[in-house]
Amino acid sequence: MAERNGWQAMDDFICTSLLPADPVLEGALEANAAAGLPAIDVAPNQGRLLHLMARMCGARRILEIGTLGGYSSIWLARALPPGGAMVTIEAEPAHAAVARKNLVRAGLDGVVDLREGPALEVLPTLEGQAPFDFVFVDADKPNNPNYLDRVLKLSRPGTVLVFDNVVRGGQVADPDDTDPNVIGGRQLFAALGAHPKLSATAVQTVGAKGWDGFALVIVG
Repeated sequence: MAERNGWQAMDDFICTSLLPADPVLEGALEANAAAGLPAIDVAPNQGRLLHLMARMCGARRILEIGTLGGYSSIWLARALPPGGAMVTIEAEPAHAAVARKNLVRAGLDGVVDLREGPALEVLPTLEGQAPFDFVFVDADKPNNPNYLDRVLKLSRPGTVLVFDNVVRGGQVADPDDTDPNVIGGRQLFAALGAHPKLSATAVQTVGAKGWDGFALVIVG
């Protein structure tokens, strides 16, 4: 417990030191909580990390799978240059409704195209908007290998892919763990490691959200 409290304290220190107060982002989290959405958004410092990565690769077209209430969507959309665009996909209508309101309050409804429906059904409809420069996948984990297959069809050499929650407290390293979320994570690692045109690694994270991590991929 002391270790977990230390992770939380360090996240608080990072956010206090490096992230100025942001009423729009804070309001989005408050709206999500008021609507009863699960509190599974990325932490603020992780949201800033996604924002910086999108800027680092010069992303003009961003794709997100798993909108929830739009918190990470706001971080990513703010990384776009003038004329940039983003598509985010959410399967749950109630979540999408909250996200739409948050995006309007953020002044990003004209930048972010929120598509409702199962991502595996929506993704094939996006071929006319491809290729995307940056893709963030934070949806149902058993489908991560399927999402990888679909987003590669919407990518180009140099596209950056980021998958969230790929460590799951270290469970992904346990071959005997039969949790479908863990199995999806192991299958994702296997697919990334075997693909000849992908360069990938993963970083473990600890903090307010516990012990988890991101898979980081560049399409070759």
